[in-house]
Amino acid sequence: MACGVPPSAVQAESRLFLPLSLEFLDSYALPKQSVQDLPVGGISDLSYDRQQDLYYAITDDRRSPRFYTMRLTVADGEDGIGITKAEVVAMTKLRSSEGETYGRQLLDPEGIALSPRHTLFVSSEGVLSNQSPPLIAEFDQETAQELGQLPLPSRFLPQTDPPQGIRDNFGFEALTIAATSTLADDPFRLFTATESVLAQDFDPDNPPPQIPLRWLHYVINSVGPPVLVSENLYPLEPAPVGTLLHGLSAMVALPREGYFLTLERTFGLNGFQGKIFQTVNANATDTSRIASFRPGTNTINPMRKQLLLDLEDLGIELDNLEGLTLGPRLPDGGSSLIAISDDNFSEDQTTQILLFRLQGV
Repeated sequence: MACGVPPSAVQAESRLFLPLSLEFLDSYALPKQSVQDLPVGGISDLSYDRQQDLYYAITDDRRSPRFYTMRLTVADGEDGIGITKAEVVAMTKLRSSEGETYGRQLLDPEGIALSPRHTLFVSSEGVLSNQSPPLIAEFDQETAQELGQLPLPSRFLPQTDPPQGIRDNFGFEALTIAATSTLADDPFRLFTATESVLAQDFDPDNPPPQIPLRWLHYVINSVGPPVLVSENLYPLEPAPVGTLLHGLSAMVALPREGYFLTLERTFGLNGFQGKIFQTVNANATDTSRIASFRPGTNTINPMRKQLLLDLEDLGIELDNLEGLTLGPRLPDGGSSLIAISDDNFSEDQTTQILLFRLQGV
């Protein structure tokens, strides 16, 4: 126990989190392939469709924004439960509200989530060099035509004078949906966050111990427009020494309201690293009226998180893990978690799929 911390505070902290654990079961490399003359790769996130036993995987290819429909076969073999097969069964190009396929350098898709009304929500970091803004949009599951966009506060929109908004390639990457009902007309909640800090929230000459990210909470109804309910501060772990890229790359809403899993991914001199946290938004301060975090965050109650698994402890070579989803029931009835990597369309990388048993949900 830390010196000076009262036992009651330690007990309260332990009661805040669920008794979760992750058991690593298998790693699988998706073979290099193409679909309709486009390479399969760049997968930044995936979402599991329990009713159809399919996965929707978004690629961050700015040249031709699209998602893949995938199927994974999980079985109990001689070496235990593992992934015996992964296949891409379809590819669908994202279309604008006018029905046209998106042109080059207009979207940088990073997150995907299947909604109870059988639509797909996609987050895009935007393409700042092409004046293409970040967005969260809803798409038809079959045609992939855009149905609408979520309202974004102006503080997320990039500008240079004064510096404000999402920085290039550090926009909305993590995205998840929490639904208490599978009925299409019932409301559900959508959560998203920036991969790294907004321009107005960070002073490079006086960096804080933990980087403050903004986490958005929407309620989406069948009647009326989507509503931004609140915004909270998510504390990103300090970047390890020698880091070149570090940020929040994925989130998953757990069945219990207010509980999430988050994936923080790092690339640096030691290759790829990653950590999975249990994250809770209970009692977190609504930061939507705070124009900038630069003056400090001491008066803000952040979201709370607890390390669930340091992926370096798996003892395997990690790739660029960017996506998370709750998967199907395992052959023995247990709950599963799937992670997937973005191979950056590089011959030196793989689309790595990791299978875990998630206990305590």
